Amino acid sequence: MDQPSKLLLKLSRRLFVEERDRDAFVETLTNPQPFPSAIVWVQPRPEQIPFAIAPALPWQPAWVDRLTPDQRPGQHLLHQSGAYYCLDMASVFSAAVFSAIPTPVEAVLDLCAAPGGKSLLARQALHPNRLWCNEVIRKRVRILISNLKRCGATEALVFNLDPQVFAEQLPHAASVVVVDAPCSGQSLLAKGDAALGCFHPVNIKKNASRQKRILAQATQTVAAGGYLAYMTCTFSSEENEQVAAWLMKKNPQFEAVEVPALRDHASPLASFPCYRLWPQSALGAGGFTVLLRNRGDRVEPLNLDFLTAHGMKIYQSEASS
Repeated sequence: MDQPSKLLLKLSRRLFVEERDRDAFVETLTNPQPFPSAIVWVQPRPEQIPFAIAPALPWQPAWVDRLTPDQRPGQHLLHQSGAYYCLDMASVFSAAVFSAIPTPVEAVLDLCAAPGGKSLLARQALHPNRLWCNEVIRKRVRILISNLKRCGATEALVFNLDPQVFAEQLPHAASVVVVDAPCSGQSLLAKGDAALGCFHPVNIKKNASRQKRILAQATQTVAAGGYLAYMTCTFSSEENEQVAAWLMKKNPQFEAVEVPALRDHASPLASFPCYRLWPQSALGAGGFTVLLRNRGDRVEPLNLDFLTAHGMKIYQSEASS
């Protein structure tokens, strides 16, 4: 049995009042258990599903199935043919904020899109007329394009740009902006993966600063009356609630929106609506999510020249790649 680090114990004391909650949280991160995966159907669900399905959760969309543990959906022919996308239920939880966004939606901008799960969740939930998927790290763009192509999202435009470029070139252009922000990745431990230095204050502070930079740029791309969905896969409040509070203080036209589907998961660490999935729930590795609405009224013309010049089109070849 692994011994918890002092920094993990310190974090648990900041997150939980009750000792039993602290102990359960620490136990889950130091002795991880396998989490059931989920599949997002992007093609019609077949009559006979070749997997054992777990009961649906209140915040789970109708087009998502939660599998029982030890299933391997990524190795099935249906996966290869693009019928569904595999991901952790924590990602489904984070994207449940989309359920509070009125449809139809004109344009979705996913600023940190690779490997593509949140873009596909937004596509299924919101049915946008335009889907813009950006990935800053060049080597991750290929896997993003591959997943979008396999799942039939060939209408999407893919970008490899710094978020600042979108702030300058697509001001107030997106109905919904998704920021699945880079973070310290503390929930990776719940999956049994490595996340070196994820509890160190320097690492947490560095990630919080990076998130603030991305979010400050993201706010400039949200259309009047539009939404900003901010989410992470980490637990420290410095990267979650505190960043969201900073954003609203800096941009008072943005307000946090209630998400009825997630009411039972409201964060106890904030005075505004935001939501957490804890790893000890056994529903997923954990994460944080908040939906912010832009109450501003500023309108800008859409820069079609920018989209044409920088958006990479996804071509559907005859031979699937």
